[in-house]
Formats: sequence, structure tokens, C-alpha cells
Amino acid sequence: MDQYLDKILRGLQNKSFDGSLKFDCGPDGVIVLENGAADRTDRATDCTLSLTKDNLGKLLAGKLNPMTAVMMGKLRVTGDMTRALAFAKLLG
Repeated sequence: MDQYLDKILRGLQNKSFDGSLKFDCGPDGVIVLENGAADRTDRATDCTLSLTKDNLGKLLAGKLNPMTAVMMGKLRVTGDMTRALAFAKLLG
């Protein structure tokens, strides 16, 4: 999970992300973005994206379309969807 945390931190450099978003990869752990910072401490967030560690890697690499992943059941979004959309725009 640390390699994904590093990739997210690099993607957020010089960019602003308000609110909080959690990538929940079940037994593999979590990555939480909150007000421009990211770490692996699990806590409540505005939005949670539940997916496997492998699918997180594909998502961050641009090899998994978020909308397709939701429709195929590979990604589940709970909470404030606008946070997920804002994060997607940041990574391009």
C-alpha cells in the first residue's frame, strides 16, 4: 500500500484537495486523503472508495475507468460522491 500512498502524494503535489476521502482495500489497509495530506491511518471520511489493492493500482495507473469499475462491482462508493469526483479530476 505504501507505493500507492507515494503515487497519490506525488499526484497531489501543488494541488488542493478539500475534505476527506478514503481508499479502503479491506485487509490490505486504507489510504486516507484529508485536506491535502495523505496517510494510512483509518478514520471516518466524507467519502469511501472500497476496492481491492490490485484495482487501486489499476485505478491510479489509469488502467481502470472509475465508472466502469462501479458498474462492474469492482469499486463501491459510499458517502459524498463529489469528493470522489474531485479526486479523479486532480489525478487527471
